Amino acid sequence: MIAYRLTHPQRPPSLQEVPKPSVKPGEVLVKVAAAGVCHSDLHLAEWSADVLKAVAMSPPYTLGHECTGWIAELGNGPSYGLKEGDAIAVAGAWGCGYCRACRLSAETHCENLNKVGYSGGGLGRDGAMAEYELVPAARLILPLGKLDPHTAAPLTDAALTPYHAIKKALPLLVPGSVAVVIGVGGLGHMGVQLLKALAPAKVVALDISPEKLKFAREVGADETFPSDESSVKEIRDRLTRGQGAEVVLDFVGTDATIALAAKLARNLGQVTIVGLAGGHLHWGFGALPFDNQLTQPYWGTTVELMEVLALAEADHIKLHVESYPLKDAAMVYEKLKAGKIKGRAVLVP
Repeated sequence: MIAYRLTHPQRPPSLQEVPKPSVKPGEVLVKVAAAGVCHSDLHLAEWSADVLKAVAMSPPYTLGHECTGWIAELGNGPSYGLKEGDAIAVAGAWGCGYCRACRLSAETHCENLNKVGYSGGGLGRDGAMAEYELVPAARLILPLGKLDPHTAAPLTDAALTPYHAIKKALPLLVPGSVAVVIGVGGLGHMGVQLLKALAPAKVVALDISPEKLKFAREVGADETFPSDESSVKEIRDRLTRGQGAEVVLDFVGTDATIALAAKLARNLGQVTIVGLAGGHLHWGFGALPFDNQLTQPYWGTTVELMEVLALAEADHIKLHVESYPLKDAAMVYEKLKAGKIKGRAVLVP
């Protein structure tokens, strides 16, 4: 079968022929319907061997940590009600399954990744950008219900990651509060919808692209502004009576967006840096408002993914998905890098 693989540090991924996986006891073979195209994959291709090793993501492996499809084969062992042909989603973070974090379903924070040798499918172990993905344990498989496996794959990250971040901030998002989303891309367009679904706050979206600001309004943003200094006056003076926003979610993570997030926040608020662009907050007295929390969430738990799937099945959130054949993977990543994907792209084997 054809797979899109990262084979060496700091080299572009490429399409390669690989054998179809064989199933061992306890494993699940998934016939892939769609694999999400995530900006973090671009970072994987840029990181050095030392960085990749430190996060248990050393190549070679097939990319694709967002996966939906159908169960093709169940290895011997307990099936937990799963059966061949079921439409499912795959939880992308794969830990040891035994440490405290894993038992809390937070496999993103597995304490034994150095022994496991990988962080997840498409993250150190073969992922979903192929006809089949081999999942190491049935606990990582979640039923899709009525959701379409051809379009639901980004729920496993592009929706789960902002959900995890927003859930932590909910105590601040009371009636009359303001939440700011910086960057209306794959995660940001879900962040806007999740804020509207989960909290009574006014939702403000910022982006450098007029098209993406229009998109933000289409998915529910109450106000939109360019992602620059002009937004500070609008948000602080006009929308928050000089106080700033209770919660600012930065889905970009550059020096410029982090600095902007700090200027938009209020005392007793929260700045959450979700984007992986590698920016820095230049710390010093006054870098953040007093008693402001600075957080850096990472992905989400399997239980939270259940909740995200339930929100999507109830039509409270909706992905905007662009579908492309797997053979066009390199072109799609170039479009993503250039900011030309609206919502989230998926690759279809």
